[in-house]
Parts: sequence; structure tokens; C-alpha cells
Amino acid sequence: MNSLKKKKQQIRRQDNVILFPGVGERLLEQAHAYAESYQYDLACEAFAEALRYIEGDEISLSVYAYSLYEIRAFKQAKEVCEELLAIGPTMYFEAMELYLTISMQLREFKQVEKLIETLLDEDAIPENQLEKFQRLKNLNAEIANNQLLQQETQQQNNAEFSIVHFLQLSQYEQLQVIYQLTDTNIRPIVQPLIQVIENEAIHPFIRSLTLILLVEQQVNTEIFVEKFQQQRTVNPAHLAVPTELPQYQAIEANIKACLEKDPTTLEMVQQLLAKHAIVTYPFEWLAYDAEDVAQSYIDYVHMLFGQVQEMDYEIIEFLQQLETFSELH
Repeated sequence: MNSLKKKKQQIRRQDNVILFPGVGERLLEQAHAYAESYQYDLACEAFAEALRYIEGDEISLSVYAYSLYEIRAFKQAKEVCEELLAIGPTMYFEAMELYLTISMQLREFKQVEKLIETLLDEDAIPENQLEKFQRLKNLNAEIANNQLLQQETQQQNNAEFSIVHFLQLSQYEQLQVIYQLTDTNIRPIVQPLIQVIENEAIHPFIRSLTLILLVEQQVNTEIFVEKFQQQRTVNPAHLAVPTELPQYQAIEANIKACLEKDPTTLEMVQQLLAKHAIVTYPFEWLAYDAEDVAQSYIDYVHMLFGQVQEMDYEIIEFLQQLETFSELH
């Protein structure tokens, strides 16, 4: 009777789930086994489950943080590292090294610089590691400063960008403005960019490049586009870039099949195709058949070299029009 009573007392409840003695410990053992066999995703699952029932010790938290780092769960890894550092681990410096590495992955360069500075001030870094950590501090300081400069430049660009100012620029200057926005967050200036895309007075090539900016950053908004007597409302978040549109891929496949043994002509035709795809974007080659368009591109390039032959003059005329619209002044 006493034995039965003792067993009942050992059984606990958590979140309405009956827990038997040693559940947490067994899960921790399994987690360590997974980590030792490089199955870090399974190790993380087992550690997370185990730590619901028992407190993590220094070694378990260290391995858990490292496993999270290996599966690139950097935010969680940082939280576990902070928990580890809070208990004052015997291998404090090693834990701090992992914490700094994770912080760099999270691009928290200023924080890393400050932390290393504190460690240097407190003489917490082993003498044989001083030079390495001084270099690391300088590197993070430089990256943090560059980040700040980029943010200031972007804010300045955002403040300066307006449709009124944009319309006063030459086509070449407009093109440079759009190119400069390629590696920046364009969301603060989405509305003036939409005005560029919808303004028929702006060169179609520049309007297309602006639309591609929104597509590449998956901006979820509706834009009305009118080109070549066609109208369409598009959402950049659901739109493919020009080279991934179905008609483009069909035309390119036809061209490659026809010019397999003529690489020089193939390269010229592909360059034209890519350039024209931007001009017409988000539309393609109107209602023309892909095979006919492919053959017309080949005929067009042959015609440029004086090889006149029978061709579809309606499509050739359209390609000439696209070539005209590809030229900026």
C-alpha cells in the first residue's frame, strides 16, 4: 500500500497531461543524442519539449543554443544563450562567443561592438584571444557605421523622391534614380513609384523597371497599367518578373531550338527578347503566337544583317516599334 502511495506521489500533472518521473531527463538524453549525431532539428524539438518539464542545466542549454544556431533559428538561439549567461556558466567565455556569433547573424553589429568593448574593459577576454576580439570589435563598428550611413542615405532618397521632381529629370537621370533604388527598401515611397508606373508620359522602359522594383520586393498593392493600347490592373505581390512569364519562356524555348547551331545569332536574339520583355511588361507580345514571334525575332536579326526573306511583316513592325521604345534619350 505504501509503495503504491509513493508511486502516485511521484506522478505529476502539467497542462492537464500526466507526467511520469524522469520524462524530462529522458527527453534531454534524447536531445543530446540527436545533437551528437548532427540531427540538430530533432535535437531542438527534444530540448524544447524537455525544458517544458525541467530546468535546463549549463551543458544542456549550451548544446540547445548551438543546435538552434545550426538550424539558423537565431532569435531562439539568442534567447537560450541569454538564459545560459544568466546562470553564470563555468564556460562563460565560450557561451559569450556563441552569443556574439548569433548576434552577428542577426545583424546586431552595434550591440556586438558594445559587448566586446565591455568584455575588454572588464578583462574578461583571455590574453591569447585579445587581438582577435579587438579585430572583431573594429569590424562590427565599421559595419554598424555603414548600416547607419545606408539608412541615412535611404531616408534622404525617400525624402527627395517625388513624382514632380522625377518628371523634371531627363530619361537617363530617371533611369539612374530607379537603378539607385534597387537595393533599398522602397515601401516608404510606394505611392510615388505607383504614380511613375501609371504615368503614360514616362518612358515605358522606365515604367517597367519601376514595376519590377515593386515585384522584386513583393509589394502588395493594385496598380493600373496601360501600354500599347492594353489595360490591366496588376498586383506586384502576385506578378512574375518578365523572364518568368509564360509567353517569354515559350518564345525563348522556340528560339533556342531553331538557333541551336548558330550561337552568335542566338545571343543577339536573346538580348533583344529580354530587352523587349521589359518594354512590354507586364504585358507580353500581345495576341501573337509564341512560335510566330520566335521566328520573327530570328528573321528580324537576319534582316539587320541584310538577309531579306519572306517574313511576317506585322510582327516585324511590332518588334521594330519595341526596339524604338527600348532606346532612351
